[in-house]
Amino acid sequence: MKKALLLLVFGVLCVPFATFASEADLVVPDLRQSVFDGVGGMNGWNLLLYGIIIIALGLMFGMVQFNRIKKLPTHKSMAKVSNIIYETCKTYLLQQGKFLIILFLIIGVAIGYYFLALANLSIPKTLLILLWTVLGILGSYGVAWFGIRINTYANSRTSFAALKKKPFDVMSIPLQAGMSVGLLLICVELIMMIAILLFIPGESAGACFVGFAIGESLGASALRIAGGIFTKIADIGADLMKIVFKIGEDDPRNPGVIADCTGDNAGDSVGPTADGFETYGVTGVALITFIILMFGETGLMPNVGFASTLIVWIFAMRVLMIFTSVFAYLVNQAIAKARYSKLDKFNFEAPLTALVWITSIISIVVTYALSYVLISDLPEGLWWKLSTIISCGTLAAAVIPELTKAFTSSGSRHVQEVVTASREGGASLTILSGMVAGNFSAFWKGMVMMALMAVAFYTVQDIDVFGEYPGIFAFGLVAFGFLGMGPVTIAVDSYGPVTDNAQSVFELSQIESIPNISEEIEKDFGFTPNFETGKHNLEENDSAGNTFKATAKPVLIGTAVIGATTMIFAIILLLKGTVLSTGESLLQIQLTDPSVILGLITGGAVIFWFSGASMQAVTTGAYRAVEYIKKNINLDKTEADIEDSKNVVKICTQYAQTGMWNIFAVILSLTLAFAFFSPNFFVAYLISIAIFGLFQAMYMANAGGAWDNAKKVVEVDLKEKNTPLHDATIVGDTVGDPYKDTTSVALNPIIKFSTLFGLLAAEIAIELIVKADKTGATNIAPYIGTLFLIIGLFFVYRSFYGMRIPHKLINESNSKPEIKNDKISSNHQQNEPIEASKN
Repeated sequence: MKKALLLLVFGVLCVPFATFASEADLVVPDLRQSVFDGVGGMNGWNLLLYGIIIIALGLMFGMVQFNRIKKLPTHKSMAKVSNIIYETCKTYLLQQGKFLIILFLIIGVAIGYYFLALANLSIPKTLLILLWTVLGILGSYGVAWFGIRINTYANSRTSFAALKKKPFDVMSIPLQAGMSVGLLLICVELIMMIAILLFIPGESAGACFVGFAIGESLGASALRIAGGIFTKIADIGADLMKIVFKIGEDDPRNPGVIADCTGDNAGDSVGPTADGFETYGVTGVALITFIILMFGETGLMPNVGFASTLIVWIFAMRVLMIFTSVFAYLVNQAIAKARYSKLDKFNFEAPLTALVWITSIISIVVTYALSYVLISDLPEGLWWKLSTIISCGTLAAAVIPELTKAFTSSGSRHVQEVVTASREGGASLTILSGMVAGNFSAFWKGMVMMALMAVAFYTVQDIDVFGEYPGIFAFGLVAFGFLGMGPVTIAVDSYGPVTDNAQSVFELSQIESIPNISEEIEKDFGFTPNFETGKHNLEENDSAGNTFKATAKPVLIGTAVIGATTMIFAIILLLKGTVLSTGESLLQIQLTDPSVILGLITGGAVIFWFSGASMQAVTTGAYRAVEYIKKNINLDKTEADIEDSKNVVKICTQYAQTGMWNIFAVILSLTLAFAFFSPNFFVAYLISIAIFGLFQAMYMANAGGAWDNAKKVVEVDLKEKNTPLHDATIVGDTVGDPYKDTTSVALNPIIKFSTLFGLLAAEIAIELIVKADKTGATNIAPYIGTLFLIIGLFFVYRSFYGMRIPHKLINESNSKPEIKNDKISSNHQQNEPIEASKN
């Protein structure tokens, strides 16, 4: 399969090209041309150089948080479990590293040939671009490593803190870990991007930005998709054993539990951190691309000084948002400590909600203040208009989590409806009521995004300086505003895997059964443990973690879609600027154009294929995991069997990577195929996958969140474990697992990778059209596109039929087949295959 992918790329490189390269023409203006009177006449280059000091302070704060968590007390039994989880996570990430090397070789060949043969760049410049592609991949990969390391420290510390009478630290530790991840992620991203702006020559910087964005998008796609598949195979395998064997949550005898803990990090830590890193970078690259195409030396409306000012302003805002996030966190922490540190019980969601709103309000105030200082001298009141647009995005990043909570929080009416329906209707009504929640959530979030984007457009529509395209820049700034409170968004997202693992660490450590454990803890740590209260607080906090994991997902997918419009604009400008021998522009994007209508339909089809393919990988992998666990579980043991757990991890890894190969091959092939068929068709296709992907992701994420927390309500609030109601909600949760943590979250990097790689594919296709038009030769692009379409459809076929659960014939003549495993309850199908008798 890997050889096929390499041949796939080389196939497109065998076509002769003339010189054409708008990617190479993205010349970043000299930032010294912008002077800011509000800061003493400092030029843009020096302003961003001093901004590195704030970034360094942010990194230091994140590392201080890391060291504080590492030094927090925990019992050795919990630390041992935490270390086992980390070691299995290391094995998984190392395997993913090998996978990323192969992906880079595939994409690197295409990028290298493009800039060498098509753009006629020198070898040193091309190698520089490839270097930044590698750095983009390493950035996504590196922050993923940091995320699992701090989260696996924090999980055991949180679990141990739950033994204390006051539950404040049960909330504080995961949030502290999340802020450390968020700050490191954003600071590393900014250092890399500012390094390109300040130290890479302008004629190479634009292409380096594109290479960097493709690299981090490639890394995030692999880690997000494979991680999402891995974690849900393990989660479903572990959860279903609770029904089959009537064992408790995180029972150490269940070999799926360790794999599930690994998956919590692979899917809910590795994936989101890599995804957040990529989202932050790609949004910035999209804005830079727009500014250069509009106001750069070769732009539609050349104004290099204005372009330089806008770029410096954007990055100065990003740098200062590090300060606002840290300040908001410290303020919120002080308030939370004063309100909750002495309480025996409080709502764990309350401090997280307060943090989001405090950060949003401070960020909006700082946005207007800094814009006034830096760009108040720009014409047409740009300083307050642009600040208003960014604030629309910042406000959305606070409002959308509130809407998410309305559909996924354990106290919400929708989750209560799922529980009520489950009590009378079993798993069937569990699933249906969760779908209702998901559909309603997609409607309301779509309306909120539309309203805020409309405000942004109406704010900027009368600004002449943006010419015919004020809305494109406005939408890009809204996406920028979404990420203005990036460290906090990542922090509340990272809260979830820590709380989920903390509950598992508690059970797996079997700390309650250790002889004289209460006396030992009182002697060594100075307090008397309360095990029952600790378990309750961990379960309740896990519910809060579920909710806030759900809140970050629509923010990231919304950013991807809004940011994609800015990248698609680059292709539109290419088409508009390409004039054929007939005197007509190649741009024909009208709703009456058949290619546009066909492109919109095709984009929707691809989104639904991806949804099925990603869930198929989970389904088959979970089948194999359940099959293995049923055969090997030993209920006579008292602790986890490490070898059996490792075998479940291997099953998860195998199906995660196989599923990822199929998905990557289809996305790469179809991107090239559709670009070669017709650039106008391709633009419509990219718009379609963005819109269809947005609503599919929001629906699936929130339906899954509702099912997950409905199960938590039954376990924590109603205390009805091992009942028919509990079984029904477990089934709902297993349906929601690939919904919320595989398919929905992976749509974000899929959309961005398709758009970024699509820029290169569209330019190659346009050149083939231009060459055929000038020479009168046959345009061979559709033929090449047909070849890639065939390859893509082969992998579409393989993504199901190459992954499906093996068919087992049922002997219909046996109404009561013999069950060989007497430990399996009678209402569950046996594991052994039953061959039909040959009549």
